[in-house]
Amino acid sequence: MFYLLHGEDEFTSREQLKKLRSQGDFGFNQEVYMGADVDIKSVIMTSNTLPFLSEQRLVVIDGLPKKKRGESASSVEDKSKGGKAKKGRKSAKGAIGRAGFEKELAEHITTMPDTTILIVLVEEALESSSALLKAAEKHGKVIQSMLPKGAALDKWITNRAKAIGVKIAPEAVSLLGNFIGNNLRLLANELDKLAMYVGVGNTINVDDIRKLSAQVQEARIFDLTDALAQRNRKQALNILHDLLADGEPPLKLISTITSQVRSLLLVKELAQKGMRGGQIASTLGIAPFIADKALRQVGNFNAAQLEGTYRQLLATDAALKRSRLTPELALDLLVVNFGI
Repeated sequence: MFYLLHGEDEFTSREQLKKLRSQGDFGFNQEVYMGADVDIKSVIMTSNTLPFLSEQRLVVIDGLPKKKRGESASSVEDKSKGGKAKKGRKSAKGAIGRAGFEKELAEHITTMPDTTILIVLVEEALESSSALLKAAEKHGKVIQSMLPKGAALDKWITNRAKAIGVKIAPEAVSLLGNFIGNNLRLLANELDKLAMYVGVGNTINVDDIRKLSAQVQEARIFDLTDALAQRNRKQALNILHDLLADGEPPLKLISTITSQVRSLLLVKELAQKGMRGGQIASTLGIAPFIADKALRQVGNFNAAQLEGTYRQLLATDAALKRSRLTPELALDLLVVNFGI
């Protein structure tokens, strides 16, 4: 049996992989290969080997070789139609490209012994011309996982909460969806933590999220910097006072806003070098949704404004620690003078 798990939702794909692995009794007959490094001959040899002391053998290929520049799923012509492989199909080391890897693996699937379960996991949606996708549609099973958005994301959050034994209020669903987005791994972690806090059979509400979810609190503070970036001081003051009323310590707010402005400086620098959201998130070690928010914000400031604001934040932090200002007054002054 051949399973192809593909799509941008790697979290759901990996949960599907875990489910498939739990359904079989493979014993010691399990091999996992990284598609970017493995030689296709090793995969074929392993999948052709009969299982030992078990009825089935499991072979998992995690990912595929990287595409070469200009390479597409149809780069390698089918020799059965009289075509010839394109020049440069093999590197100096003899490694085939991605299209060649897909083609040879797709051809192997038709001759694989019935005792082998082959699973290929790809963290992207494959093109319709992909040899692997065609082989899975004809000789196996395709499971495509796409990231949910809008109402589909709300439904995912509600169903996930139900699956772990709790309920979640509609307002809480919206709060998580709006602030965390469709980062499903992060959402699942937050829901697990919230479920443990409220207890099985109980309901997660907005207050629970604000108490426990550091990601949501950080995102709420991003709303504050969003308002500041748009020079909407009235909205910024309203958000600030809401955060203070929720019990956010002023020094912690200053520290978080300072960290965010520093991130904006770094994001602006990396964006000017041509990096995109995912690359920036990976480089700075921040959550992808935070990198995306920062990218939307940096266009509202030039580098001099961000540097000036950063120095102002450090001065406000020092003034608070020396008790020269009340926390509320210091933060109000910060909002009024932000970005000037």
